[in-house]
Amino acid sequence: MKFSKLQATGNDFILANARTMEAEWAKLARAMCDRHFGVGADGLILVQNSTVADLKMRLFNCDGSEAEVSGNGLRCFAKYAIEKGLTGKTSLQAGQSNRTLTVETLSGIRKLKAYMLRNKVNRAEVDMGLPRFQPEQIPVKVEVDIIPILNYSLVIDAQKLSLSILSVGNPHAVSFLHQPVADFPLAEIGSKLERHPMFPRRTNFEIARVLSRGKVEARVWERGVGETLACGSGASAIAVAAQLLDYVDKQIDIILPGGTLTVSWDRVGEVLLAGPVEEVFTGEWLEGRS
Repeated sequence: MKFSKLQATGNDFILANARTMEAEWAKLARAMCDRHFGVGADGLILVQNSTVADLKMRLFNCDGSEAEVSGNGLRCFAKYAIEKGLTGKTSLQAGQSNRTLTVETLSGIRKLKAYMLRNKVNRAEVDMGLPRFQPEQIPVKVEVDIIPILNYSLVIDAQKLSLSILSVGNPHAVSFLHQPVADFPLAEIGSKLERHPMFPRRTNFEIARVLSRGKVEARVWERGVGETLACGSGASAIAVAAQLLDYVDKQIDIILPGGTLTVSWDRVGEVLLAGPVEEVFTGEWLEGRS
C-alpha cells in the first residue's frame, strides 16, 4: 500500500488512497502509527469515495479507535487529495491561488479551502462546523443549570480543574490556567480525564493560558493518542471557550508546541481553522506488516 506522511503544525498523519481498498483499518492503524516498529504518526487517514461530498475521510487514531473529525487531519487531507488528483475536479492550473473541497466525516460534511503556492498546497482553512454545547451532543454526563458548560469544577489527583466542555465535532474539555502551560502535569491528568466516567465516549483535554486578546498558548491531550504537538479541533474548542468567557477577540492565534493555528468565530456561525501543512515523505507499506 502506497502512503504519504503529512504534518500540520506537528500533528502528523499517514494518508492513503482507500477508494478501492479494504483492510482491517484499526489493526493497520496501530501497526503503521507505531513510532518504533511502523511509520510513526498520530493517526491513519483514509481517502474514500462519498455520495454526499467530493470525498470521504476516515481517521483512525494510533490506538486503533476511530475519531469523528480532526481539524489538522482535514488540512492534511486537503493537500493530499488535491495534489494526488483525487478530487475529481480539474487539474491544478499554474498560478491558481486556491482550491475548495467538501469532505464527508463522521461528524458531518466539512468545507475546506486550500491555498496554493507553485501548484502545491502550503496552507489550508477548515470549516469546523457549529460548536455544540448541549450535554447529550458532546456527550457528557453532568447535571448543570446553565448551557454552555463553563468553569465546571472537577478535581483529579488533587489538581483542581475549571472546565469548559463542548463539542467541535468531537468532545473537548478546556481548562484555562494562570501559570505557563509547560508547568502543567498534562500526561498524568490528561490520561485520567480522557477516560473519566462523565465522558461516555472519552474526551480531548486542552490546557490554555491567555496571553492577550489575540494570543493563547496551549497544550493538548488527544483522545486515543496522548499529548500531541497540535490539535485543530482542540484549538477550535479553546477559541470558542475563550470567547464565551470574554477572554479573547473573534480571531486569535493558538500557540501550540508544534506551531501556531489561527481560529475565527463570530459567535453565530461555523468555526474556521487555518494553518500550514506539508508533506514529509512518501513510501510503501509492505504486505503482511499489519
